[in-house]
Amino acid sequence: MREEQDMRYAKDPNKQYHIGVGAEEIGPYVILPGDPGRCEQIAGYLEDGVRVGQNREFTTYTGKLKGVKVSVTSTGIGGPSAAIAMEELVMAGAHTFIRVGTCGGMQEEILGGDLIVATGAVRMEGCSREYAPIEYPAVADFTLLCALRSAAEKMGVRYHTGVVECKDSFYGQHSPQKSPVSYELQNKWEAWKRLGCLASEMESAALYTVAQALGVRVASVLLVMANQEREKAGLSNPVVYDTDLAARCATEALQTVIAEDRKRL
Repeated sequence: MREEQDMRYAKDPNKQYHIGVGAEEIGPYVILPGDPGRCEQIAGYLEDGVRVGQNREFTTYTGKLKGVKVSVTSTGIGGPSAAIAMEELVMAGAHTFIRVGTCGGMQEEILGGDLIVATGAVRMEGCSREYAPIEYPAVADFTLLCALRSAAEKMGVRYHTGVVECKDSFYGQHSPQKSPVSYELQNKWEAWKRLGCLASEMESAALYTVAQALGVRVASVLLVMANQEREKAGLSNPVVYDTDLAARCATEALQTVIAEDRKRL
Protein backbone atom coordinates (compact mmCIF):
# COMPACT_ATOMS: atom_id res chain seq x y z
CA MET A 1 0.00 0.00 0.00
CA ARG A 2 2.79 2.43 0.91
CA GLU A 3 4.56 1.77 -2.40
CA GLU A 4 1.37 2.35 -4.36
CA GLN A 5 0.81 5.66 -2.58
CA ASP A 6 4.35 6.84 -3.32
CA MET A 7 4.37 5.69 -6.97
CA ARG A 8 1.14 7.51 -7.87
CA TYR A 9 2.86 10.92 -7.64
CA ALA A 10 5.42 10.09 -10.33
CA LYS A 11 4.76 11.19 -13.91
CA ASP A 12 5.66 7.64 -14.93
CA PRO A 13 3.86 5.22 -12.57
CA ASN A 14 6.63 2.67 -13.10
CA LYS A 15 9.31 4.98 -11.66
CA GLN A 16 10.00 6.33 -8.19
CA TYR A 17 8.92 9.94 -7.69
CA HIS A 18 12.22 11.60 -6.74
CA ILE A 19 14.99 9.36 -8.08
CA GLY A 20 13.17 8.78 -11.38
CA VAL A 21 14.01 5.10 -11.86
CA GLY A 22 12.05 1.87 -11.62
CA ALA A 23 12.64 -1.58 -10.21
CA GLU A 24 13.95 -3.01 -13.47
CA GLU A 25 16.70 -0.34 -13.56
CA ILE A 26 18.04 -0.80 -10.02
CA GLY A 27 20.32 -3.47 -8.60
CA PRO A 28 19.96 -4.96 -5.12
CA TYR A 29 23.37 -3.46 -4.22
CA VAL A 30 23.84 0.32 -4.40
CA ILE A 31 26.80 2.67 -3.92
CA LEU A 32 25.68 6.08 -2.61
CA PRO A 33 27.91 9.10 -3.35
CA GLY A 34 26.61 12.50 -2.37
CA ASP A 35 27.75 14.39 -5.47
CA PRO A 36 25.98 13.54 -8.76
CA GLY A 37 29.25 14.40 -10.50
CA ARG A 38 30.94 11.38 -8.91
CA CYS A 39 28.48 8.81 -10.22
CA GLU A 40 30.02 8.33 -13.66
CA GLN A 41 33.50 7.80 -12.20
CA ILE A 42 32.24 5.21 -9.72
CA ALA A 43 30.17 3.50 -12.42
CA GLY A 44 33.45 3.05 -14.30
CA TYR A 45 34.27 0.25 -11.83
CA LEU A 46 31.16 -1.64 -12.91
CA GLU A 47 30.77 -3.84 -15.96
CA ASP A 48 28.70 -2.07 -18.62
CA GLY A 49 27.73 0.78 -16.30
CA VAL A 50 25.21 3.12 -17.94
CA ARG A 51 23.15 6.05 -16.73
CA VAL A 52 19.54 5.03 -16.13
CA GLY A 53 18.14 8.10 -14.38
CA GLN A 54 18.73 11.75 -13.52
CA ASN A 55 16.32 13.90 -11.55
CA ARG A 56 17.09 16.74 -9.12
CA GLU A 57 20.16 15.71 -7.08
CA PHE A 58 19.62 12.05 -7.88
CA THR A 59 21.72 10.59 -10.71
CA THR A 60 21.73 6.82 -11.15
CA TYR A 61 23.98 4.46 -13.09
CA THR A 62 23.57 0.69 -13.21
CA GLY A 63 26.01 -2.03 -14.24
CA LYS A 64 27.26 -5.34 -12.87
CA LEU A 65 29.81 -6.71 -10.41
CA LYS A 66 30.52 -10.45 -10.51
CA GLY A 67 27.50 -10.79 -12.80
CA VAL A 68 25.14 -9.15 -10.29
CA LYS A 69 23.32 -5.89 -11.00
CA VAL A 70 24.78 -2.98 -8.98
CA SER A 71 23.67 0.66 -9.04
CA VAL A 72 25.26 3.99 -8.16
CA THR A 73 22.85 6.71 -6.98
CA SER A 74 23.79 10.18 -5.74
CA THR A 75 22.00 11.45 -2.64
CA GLY A 76 22.80 15.16 -2.65
CA ILE A 77 23.86 16.94 0.54
CA GLY A 78 22.48 16.06 3.96
CA GLY A 79 20.22 13.56 5.65
CA PRO A 80 16.80 14.39 4.17
CA SER A 81 17.75 13.82 0.53
CA ALA A 82 19.85 10.77 1.48
CA ALA A 83 16.82 9.31 3.28
CA ILE A 84 14.61 9.93 0.23
CA ALA A 85 17.12 8.14 -2.00
CA MET A 86 17.32 5.13 0.31
CA GLU A 87 13.54 4.91 0.80
CA GLU A 88 12.87 4.90 -2.95
CA LEU A 89 15.78 2.57 -3.78
CA VAL A 90 14.45 0.09 -1.22
CA MET A 91 10.98 0.34 -2.79
CA ALA A 92 12.68 -0.43 -6.12
CA GLY A 93 14.23 -3.58 -4.66
CA ALA A 94 17.65 -2.57 -3.25
CA HIS A 95 18.78 -4.07 0.05
CA THR A 96 22.49 -3.31 0.48
CA PHE A 97 24.10 0.15 0.45
CA ILE A 98 27.57 1.62 0.82
CA ARG A 99 27.91 5.37 1.17
CA VAL A 100 30.98 6.85 -0.50
CA GLY A 101 31.56 10.41 0.64
CA THR A 102 33.84 12.99 2.17
CA CYS A 103 34.41 14.16 5.71
CA GLY A 104 36.58 16.44 7.83
CA GLY A 105 38.98 14.89 10.33
CA MET A 106 38.50 15.63 14.05
CA GLN A 107 41.44 13.86 15.70
CA GLU A 108 44.94 15.21 15.08
CA GLU A 109 46.34 11.89 13.86
CA ILE A 110 43.88 11.83 10.94
CA LEU A 111 45.24 13.25 7.68
CA GLY A 112 43.65 14.46 4.48
CA GLY A 113 43.65 11.49 2.10
CA ASP A 114 42.94 8.91 4.82
CA LEU A 115 39.80 6.76 4.70
CA ILE A 116 37.25 6.47 7.49
CA VAL A 117 35.13 3.32 7.84
CA ALA A 118 32.29 4.59 10.02
CA THR A 119 31.12 2.07 12.61
CA GLY A 120 28.48 4.46 13.92
CA ALA A 121 27.36 8.08 13.75
CA VAL A 122 26.41 10.80 16.23
CA ARG A 123 22.85 11.84 15.43
CA MET A 124 23.37 15.61 15.67
CA GLU A 125 20.96 16.13 12.77
CA GLY A 126 17.22 16.18 12.43
CA CYS A 127 16.25 13.65 9.79
CA SER A 128 16.92 10.50 11.80
CA ARG A 129 14.58 11.70 14.57
CA GLU A 130 11.65 11.08 12.24
CA TYR A 131 12.62 7.39 12.09
CA ALA A 132 13.75 6.55 15.63
CA PRO A 133 13.92 8.12 19.10
CA ILE A 134 17.19 9.94 19.71
CA GLU A 135 18.25 7.25 22.21
CA TYR A 136 18.47 4.71 19.37
CA PRO A 137 22.05 4.34 18.02
CA ALA A 138 22.97 4.90 14.39
CA VAL A 139 25.21 1.95 13.60
CA ALA A 140 26.49 0.32 10.40
CA ASP A 141 25.91 -3.23 9.23
CA PHE A 142 28.66 -5.47 10.62
CA THR A 143 29.12 -7.55 7.46
CA LEU A 144 29.64 -4.43 5.36
CA LEU A 145 32.04 -2.97 7.95
CA CYS A 146 34.19 -6.09 7.85
CA ALA A 147 34.20 -6.06 4.04
CA LEU A 148 35.20 -2.39 3.90
CA ARG A 149 37.97 -2.88 6.43
CA SER A 150 39.31 -5.92 4.53
CA ALA A 151 39.19 -3.93 1.29
CA ALA A 152 41.16 -1.05 2.82
CA GLU A 153 43.73 -3.53 4.17
CA LYS A 154 44.04 -5.17 0.75
CA MET A 155 44.52 -1.76 -0.91
CA GLY A 156 47.24 -0.85 1.59
CA VAL A 157 45.79 2.60 2.33
CA ARG A 158 45.71 4.56 5.59
CA TYR A 159 42.32 4.08 7.19
CA HIS A 160 40.56 4.44 10.54
CA THR A 161 37.46 2.75 11.95
CA GLY A 162 35.17 4.40 14.48
CA VAL A 163 32.34 6.85 15.10
CA VAL A 164 31.72 9.95 12.98
CA GLU A 165 29.66 13.01 13.87
CA CYS A 166 26.79 14.09 11.61
CA LYS A 167 25.23 17.51 11.46
CA ASP A 168 22.81 19.46 9.26
CA SER A 169 24.74 22.74 8.97
CA PHE A 170 28.09 22.67 7.17
CA TYR A 171 28.90 26.21 8.33
CA GLY A 172 27.74 25.42 11.84
CA GLN A 173 30.89 23.32 11.99
CA HIS A 174 33.24 25.61 10.11
CA SER A 175 32.02 29.00 11.39
CA PRO A 176 30.21 28.22 14.66
CA GLN A 177 31.15 31.58 16.18
CA LYS A 178 28.74 33.32 13.75
CA SER A 179 25.73 31.39 15.04
CA PRO A 180 23.46 32.70 17.83
CA VAL A 181 23.80 29.20 19.35
CA SER A 182 27.59 29.14 19.06
CA TYR A 183 27.82 28.14 22.73
CA GLU A 184 26.04 24.86 21.95
CA LEU A 185 27.86 24.10 18.68
CA GLN A 186 31.31 24.70 20.14
CA ASN A 187 30.67 22.84 23.38
CA LYS A 188 29.28 19.80 21.58
CA TRP A 189 32.16 19.82 19.08
CA GLU A 190 34.58 19.59 22.00
CA ALA A 191 32.50 16.78 23.50
CA TRP A 192 32.58 14.77 20.28
CA LYS A 193 36.33 15.21 20.06
CA ARG A 194 36.83 14.06 23.65
CA LEU A 195 34.64 11.04 22.94
CA GLY A 196 36.98 10.08 20.11
CA CYS A 197 34.86 10.93 17.07
CA LEU A 198 37.05 10.52 14.02
CA ALA A 199 35.43 12.90 11.55
CA SER A 200 32.44 15.08 10.76
CA GLU A 201 30.04 14.64 7.83
CA MET A 202 26.35 14.96 7.03
CA GLU A 203 24.66 11.76 5.81
CA SER A 204 25.65 8.58 7.66
CA ALA A 205 23.49 9.11 10.77
CA ALA A 206 20.35 9.41 8.65
CA LEU A 207 21.29 6.51 6.38
CA TYR A 208 22.17 4.22 9.29
CA THR A 209 18.91 4.97 11.10
CA VAL A 210 16.72 4.71 8.00
CA ALA A 211 18.36 1.40 7.11
CA GLN A 212 17.50 0.01 10.54
CA ALA A 213 13.91 1.19 10.16
CA LEU A 214 13.61 -0.43 6.71
CA GLY A 215 15.49 -3.62 7.53
CA VAL A 216 18.31 -3.16 5.01
CA ARG A 217 22.12 -3.00 5.21
CA VAL A 218 24.33 0.09 5.02
CA ALA A 219 27.85 1.26 5.87
CA SER A 220 29.99 4.27 4.94
CA VAL A 221 33.53 4.70 3.70
CA LEU A 222 34.65 8.33 3.65
CA LEU A 223 37.59 10.25 2.27
CA VAL A 224 39.08 12.72 4.73
CA MET A 225 39.38 15.93 2.71
CA ALA A 226 41.20 17.89 5.43
CA ASN A 227 41.38 18.31 9.21
CA GLN A 228 40.54 21.66 10.78
CA GLU A 229 41.90 20.49 14.14
CA ARG A 230 45.35 19.96 12.64
CA GLU A 231 45.16 23.44 11.14
CA LYS A 232 44.21 24.93 14.53
CA ALA A 233 47.19 23.16 16.10
CA GLY A 234 49.60 24.53 13.50
CA LEU A 235 50.20 21.08 12.00
CA SER A 236 50.41 20.23 8.31
CA ASN A 237 46.93 19.91 6.84
CA PRO A 238 46.91 18.29 3.40
CA VAL A 239 43.71 18.87 1.44
CA VAL A 240 42.63 16.00 -0.82
CA TYR A 241 39.63 16.15 -3.17
CA ASP A 242 39.82 12.90 -5.14
CA THR A 243 37.35 10.35 -3.74
CA ASP A 244 38.63 7.54 -5.95
CA LEU A 245 40.19 5.64 -3.03
CA ALA A 246 36.85 5.50 -1.23
CA ALA A 247 35.05 4.42 -4.42
CA ARG A 248 37.58 1.64 -5.01
CA CYS A 249 37.25 0.49 -1.42
CA ALA A 250 33.46 0.35 -1.69
CA THR A 251 33.59 -1.55 -4.99
CA GLU A 252 36.08 -4.08 -3.62
CA ALA A 253 33.97 -4.54 -0.49
CA LEU A 254 30.78 -5.07 -2.50
CA GLN A 255 32.43 -7.82 -4.52
CA THR A 256 33.23 -9.61 -1.27
CA VAL A 257 29.70 -9.15 0.06
CA ILE A 258 28.13 -10.38 -3.18
CA ALA A 259 30.30 -13.50 -3.07
CA GLU A 260 29.38 -14.13 0.59
CA ASP A 261 25.68 -13.61 -0.12
CA ARG A 262 25.85 -16.16 -2.94
CA LYS A 263 27.23 -18.78 -0.54
CA ARG A 264 24.21 -18.32 1.74
CA LEU A 265 21.70 -18.95 -1.04
